[in-house]
Amino acid sequence: MLSKHNLVLGLAKNIRKGTWRSISSKEVFEKEEKYAAHNYHPLPVALCKGKGVYMWDVENKRYFDYLSGYSANNFGHCHPKILEALEKQSKILHHTSRAFFNDVLGEYAEKITKLFGYDKVLPMNTGVEADDTACKLARKWGYYKKKIPKNQAKIIFCSENFWGRSLAAVSASTDPTSFEGYGPFMPGFSCIPYNDLKALEVAISDPLVCAFMVEPIQGEAGIKVPDEGYLKGVRELCTKHNVLWIADEIQTGLGRTGKRLAVDYENVKPDILVLGKALGGGVYPVSAALADDSIMLVIEPGTHGSTFGGNPLGSKVGIEALNILENENVAENANAMGKIFRKELQSRLKKEIVTDIRGKGLLNAIVINSNYAEAWNVCLKLKENGLLAKPTHDDIIRFAPPLIITEEEIHQSIEIIVNTVNNISS
Repeated sequence: MLSKHNLVLGLAKNIRKGTWRSISSKEVFEKEEKYAAHNYHPLPVALCKGKGVYMWDVENKRYFDYLSGYSANNFGHCHPKILEALEKQSKILHHTSRAFFNDVLGEYAEKITKLFGYDKVLPMNTGVEADDTACKLARKWGYYKKKIPKNQAKIIFCSENFWGRSLAAVSASTDPTSFEGYGPFMPGFSCIPYNDLKALEVAISDPLVCAFMVEPIQGEAGIKVPDEGYLKGVRELCTKHNVLWIADEIQTGLGRTGKRLAVDYENVKPDILVLGKALGGGVYPVSAALADDSIMLVIEPGTHGSTFGGNPLGSKVGIEALNILENENVAENANAMGKIFRKELQSRLKKEIVTDIRGKGLLNAIVINSNYAEAWNVCLKLKENGLLAKPTHDDIIRFAPPLIITEEEIHQSIEIIVNTVNNISS
């Protein structure tokens, strides 16, 4: 028999590995339900470990991760280079605030600006903060450079946009779930249809418009991919009417769609580029707004900031995330695996159950015929079969695994999806 000492050591070793937990899924659900705010509706799975493209629950069942932390985990769970950067920097200097210079921010700023071709970066933490930063930049540019009368600047968004749930973000939303109960809303925000260049030209011909903000592929709307030429048209119209184009690449950027950025599919450059999620490697909140000096330098000392934005720890993690993006061919892999994924689903899923399959790279979605099932219930079945995904609407399921997924793993997960979906009965 094991001695009490060895038993304790063995249990501790298993806990460190994340393969054993003394708490059950039911207990996890009950504790969170009791003590945490009910602002999410999680899939009923209690996760305790992640590695690569997989996650494990507290009962040690393994799942394919097909959400990737809403694309924060582009490089997989516990990427050794991300963890090494985090650990090393955390033991040296993790936070200073921007009240002082630190020896990492400049290195990070140089890397990210050169990689994406901009003069300056304004470092923030979360995606919604970076998008809010872009809107502030655009308004101030509108007043200082375009000479829009004071407090009259307008920003145009697209219907079904999603960039967070701050008061500014929900003011731009067309989804009642996001904005209902939170008014009054931010003035000067309005929406036009997505993927509609005629509507865009009408909207931005107004001389009070300072910016147009759009996701190159709409994520929460259900992975809506625009017509070819839309992004090029956006660039041309914004230039023509002296309006800043803000590209929200928080979800679509950093390899997710099979290119470094989704705008790269049409070889166009936004005036303001917004990044986040995977920029922190899935382990630390890192986001950024990038622009050239003619725009960025309207922000002066004391007029915008962030306590944690640009700290040494976040900067070092951001550097390593960008190194992985460039050196490990994750965008190329996302492009190749995405093509396999969509081709297999299109040929094998029953057309009467799945009415549409769409996406780019490893940002994909299927639309479920509501006569057969709701997307939520399909996700529950997928969970039972070892794959975790979430609906974006009642009838749409997003599939977005880590970009490091192998061809073997893609085919294994395709089998789960096909067998689960095709066995749905009306």
